[in-house]
Amino acid sequence: MDPDRPQSLLSIRTSLILFTGLLVATVSDVNAQSDLTLQDVAEVPSPLPIQRIQGPIELDGVVDEPAWEEIDPLPMTMHAPTFGIPGTEFTEVRVAYDDEYLYVSGKMFDSEPSGIRTNTLFRNQYSGDDLMAVIIDTFNDHETALWFTTNPEGNRIDRTISNDAVSAGGQPFMNFDWNAHWDVETSRSDEGWFAEFRIPFSTLGFQVENGQVTMGLSVYRFIARKNERQTFPAVDPGIGGMAFARPSQAHRIVLEDVSQPTPVFVTPYLTSGVTWLPDPSGEELPAGAPSELQTDPTWEVGGDVRFSPSSNLTLDVTVNTDFAQVEADEEQVNLTRFPLFFPEKRQFFQERASTFQFSSGRGSDRLFNSRNLGLVDGEIVRIYGGLRAVGRIGGTDYGFLNMQTAASETEPGENMGVFRARQQVLNQYSTVGGMVTSRLGGDRDNVAYGLDANLRLFGDEWMQVRWAQTFDEAVEEESPLEAGLLRLRWERVRDAGLSYAGEFMRVGRDYRPGLGFQTRHDVHFLGARAQYKRFHDAESSLRSTSVDVGTQHFLRNREGSASTRTLSPGVTWEFKGGTEFRLRGGANFENPRSPFTVGDATILPGEYWFYEGELEYRRPNSARFRGSASVVAGTFYDGNRLGASWNPTWNPSQHLELGGGVEINRLEFSERDVSTTTRLARARVRIALNTQISFSTLVQYSNVDEMVSVNARFRYHFREGTDLWVVLNEGRHTRSIDALGTPLPGSAGGNLMIKYTHTTLW
Repeated sequence: MDPDRPQSLLSIRTSLILFTGLLVATVSDVNAQSDLTLQDVAEVPSPLPIQRIQGPIELDGVVDEPAWEEIDPLPMTMHAPTFGIPGTEFTEVRVAYDDEYLYVSGKMFDSEPSGIRTNTLFRNQYSGDDLMAVIIDTFNDHETALWFTTNPEGNRIDRTISNDAVSAGGQPFMNFDWNAHWDVETSRSDEGWFAEFRIPFSTLGFQVENGQVTMGLSVYRFIARKNERQTFPAVDPGIGGMAFARPSQAHRIVLEDVSQPTPVFVTPYLTSGVTWLPDPSGEELPAGAPSELQTDPTWEVGGDVRFSPSSNLTLDVTVNTDFAQVEADEEQVNLTRFPLFFPEKRQFFQERASTFQFSSGRGSDRLFNSRNLGLVDGEIVRIYGGLRAVGRIGGTDYGFLNMQTAASETEPGENMGVFRARQQVLNQYSTVGGMVTSRLGGDRDNVAYGLDANLRLFGDEWMQVRWAQTFDEAVEEESPLEAGLLRLRWERVRDAGLSYAGEFMRVGRDYRPGLGFQTRHDVHFLGARAQYKRFHDAESSLRSTSVDVGTQHFLRNREGSASTRTLSPGVTWEFKGGTEFRLRGGANFENPRSPFTVGDATILPGEYWFYEGELEYRRPNSARFRGSASVVAGTFYDGNRLGASWNPTWNPSQHLELGGGVEINRLEFSERDVSTTTRLARARVRIALNTQISFSTLVQYSNVDEMVSVNARFRYHFREGTDLWVVLNEGRHTRSIDALGTPLPGSAGGNLMIKYTHTTLW
């Protein structure tokens, strides 16, 4: 290792952070002095002043206080299954506030109260229930929002929205793993069901300008048995994305003379448990022996501190960070020669995670992937501690993250840092920004930076520009182009009628984002997609019909030869009850240069054209018994493929949810007399005695790994921030000897942990 290289990389990181900050500040200044703005064609409604609550509110879900009657209800409109007509059931939603809280009440009247559905009491789980939800664009940025939902039994779901609820380029726009401090109570009667939300300003975060706070507000009611959604404001589903949840479409509201409280949340934790692993002594073990294990009792102490010195800045400090309670990843079958992506589930990385988003390619490619912090090849590495700061000043969003890890068995300890900034330009829907990441102290230091622009130019037309470059100690970068990534994308974001997208991307041979995720290198990409979607009238049983076609071409940079080509036409029928059918075809070209395995079969180097067809059936998400099933058949490289999957979920009661999935692929290469079958199965059980006590277990089996894994979690939720967890993880071998004939123990290792967290407000 060059002793001067770490210092030079550190200097590069510092310089790039300063450069990115100066760029955003300069653009911000130019934007502030410019009169150039782009307006929507539709007239923007005036902001709605929200009344202060005049009188006490008892949070009991009954909605009978006189203070509520002094507030006018919001006008609700049917969003689906038919947009623009009155709802079939009457709904009254009112919004108010005081010095500490935003209050929302709902009266969900129902002419058939026995049909009201409450399918689960499991926190953060939607299971086909009737719902009431509040979506708040707290910083009035028309791009991000917080989403609070409850069902008739007061079960809570919270999540965040980014990218204006549009999945541009395949990137996700919702974070289901975010949790916040807020309260809701519900009640039922023979008239329907009722809810009262109380959301602390300390949870929301906002900007105060001239004594006023402007936010975006959307609310909706969902009637499960009718697949009916009523919303305020009225939002045409044809605009694209998850239309009713798009922050840009929320109605602006104004609050007077409020300030965000600045409590300090202190959350220490204590864990204790035991870990077991196969005996590492090297002695030959009896086949299937479960007792030849090395056990290691352990206990840990640590904690998190959160402080908001102002309404638009949040600081988080973590010490000896622990993620014992995190749910296990769902296993995937890989039919490609590229790595699989797994989402982030750890709670510390969820708060305003959208600030750190930087899409760098197709699907899950990104400049920063938080799963690189504290995980090495899927194994947990101790995090000594870290700091995160996220905030907003004017039209600028910024975020800083730095964490220090301990040494692992294969890697020395590392310091990992991220800085991100984005500035609104031209209009309230467009931004430019930059990001810097660093990974220092390991066996190879790595620094990367990126610059991006997301511009709504006119109407529904959007343009994205991305440039990123990396500096890696172990790579002799040929040039900035070869160490860089360039991405250009033009897209019409629209559902009704014609929508389209075109994209160019070039990834250099030496591009290596140390904290990112990138599936392909040394390629350039050309892709396009077009869709035509029609929404049917009230008399039709269909809600919409859409026809789409997409094509992708990955070409090698040096010689220009094709690595991958695809052409994928499809048609989708969506019924008003929520059922969907999709028929898809595919023509695929692959040119692997080295062999790779799928199951027990080896795909040899060569040029292959192969074709397939797929039929998918999806039951309504609002049904007690729901899920999807698909069948795919066709050629596969130099053989044939027949695949099927089924992912059912059933709620026999609000206390029990049973789910799972099966995926089977039969691959036959008759000319080589080779065949293999991949099988993946999972079973999930969720039990909730009430909204505080719950148990879940996930059992997974893969014949490719020849393993059964178990993740079981018990949770006693005393209140937000205070929990008792009991967690079991174990892997079990399904065969007694490995590929070399060495006997395997029954257990591949596991742990049993007890964790207690308690949040105190100062």
